[in-house]
Amino acid sequence: MNDLVHQHTALDESDLEWLHLLVSEWQLLSDLSFADLVLWVPTSDGTRYVSVAQMRPNTGPTSYQDDMVGHLVPRGRRPMLDAALDEGRIVREGDPEWREEVPVRVESIPVRRESRVLGVIARNTNLLTVRTPSRLELTYLQSASDLAQMIAAGAFPFPGQQVDMDASPRVGDGLIRLDADGVVQYASPNALSAYHRLGLAADLVGHHLGETTAELAPARGPVDEALVKLASGWAPREFEVESGENGVIQLRAIPLKPKGVHIGSLVLLRDVTELRRRERELITKDATIREIHHRVKNNLQTVAALLRLQARRMDSAQGREALNEAVRRVGSIAIVHETLSQTLDERVEFDDIADRVLAMVAEISPGKVTGSRTGRFGILDADVATPLSMVLTEVLQNALEHGFGPGEQGTVEVSAVRGGAGEEGRLMVIIQDDGRGLPEGFDPQRAGNLGLQIVRTLVEGELGGTFDMVPAPERGTRVVLDLPVRAEKH
Repeated sequence: MNDLVHQHTALDESDLEWLHLLVSEWQLLSDLSFADLVLWVPTSDGTRYVSVAQMRPNTGPTSYQDDMVGHLVPRGRRPMLDAALDEGRIVREGDPEWREEVPVRVESIPVRRESRVLGVIARNTNLLTVRTPSRLELTYLQSASDLAQMIAAGAFPFPGQQVDMDASPRVGDGLIRLDADGVVQYASPNALSAYHRLGLAADLVGHHLGETTAELAPARGPVDEALVKLASGWAPREFEVESGENGVIQLRAIPLKPKGVHIGSLVLLRDVTELRRRERELITKDATIREIHHRVKNNLQTVAALLRLQARRMDSAQGREALNEAVRRVGSIAIVHETLSQTLDERVEFDDIADRVLAMVAEISPGKVTGSRTGRFGILDADVATPLSMVLTEVLQNALEHGFGPGEQGTVEVSAVRGGAGEEGRLMVIIQDDGRGLPEGFDPQRAGNLGLQIVRTLVEGELGGTFDMVPAPERGTRVVLDLPVRAEKH
């Protein structure tokens, strides 16, 4: 719509915003009318119309098999568009048009904003399946007529009331028509079923909807007064009503003022009981998972503290060092669970974890070694983050212990690069130090120390990636990890 309006018309940004507001709401008019809607806007020179938006009904057959958006027609070819634009009134005169052997009734509704008519809605009704209308269809058509008059008068849509049509109730979900006093004139079968779910035992017709709704809701006091007013349809609002354990319904009130006078309201409603129940279950599940991660983190920290205490009592230097390594391994897993306990899903921002692992391992450096990180690990699944944190701990620990002696200075750099498109991406991690380098004839794939065995097992077995350890270009050692990961969604 933006491109067509800017390219062909003289409307300004505020006019365009009004059209966007209208288009966000006009599914309601289309469904109530059982008709297709096409929005025509005059071009800058006034010689043609351009169609900038189109809507098909959910309640009836379409009149247009083709997409009409972007079509240009000269002024004069469709007299009803000219009359609606020039005279600012709804035009219904004329015989039905025949399109591919289908009779179509055409009406034109001017789109007014303040004192100006911005364009015209062509309402096209497929008459092929016309029959004697039911009470529901008559209510729909009368409500559509009222809304059309409000559009022609510039009273609909409601400014500042942008509606998310994907989340709001639709005409087919349930509809109630109220008179000016808020008394129900008509309730569709779906609407009546939704109120029965709340606990209503009688019919709705003839009852004051606000008072009836307030009686079904468990709350009392000032909330009741607000609920009575909302459910009476005096203002354009969306709200929900919950009746204890019985059910939850979502309502949207639309005041009807076709000639500037409040004649009643439309109330669209939908039974969202099961939806809200599932949402509560998911919230409870998420909270339980976070609590489990929190408790696992606490238990791991307790284990680490016991190992650290045991290490201090060891007389053997080799045994003491083995326990300290275990403390660091447990600590790296605890960091992941701590991060998971603060998220709403089983995915974590790994950059913070990498920085904390780097700081934790640097504390045991025998020399004055500084660590740094470049690039982004990004967001990783928990089943990748946990083994990767252990791999990072082992590789860094190995670099600091075997690459530098007591008192030696140096650096260790961790770099990460994400790549790949679609669902499957790659994560390349490089850990490089400027220490003494690898021993002569060293084979990382066959080296027998426990740390490298853990790295190989986790990288190749659990993460499904590759691991290599080679001499750095100038000095020191470079470790390269290539891992498959789920691509980030931006």
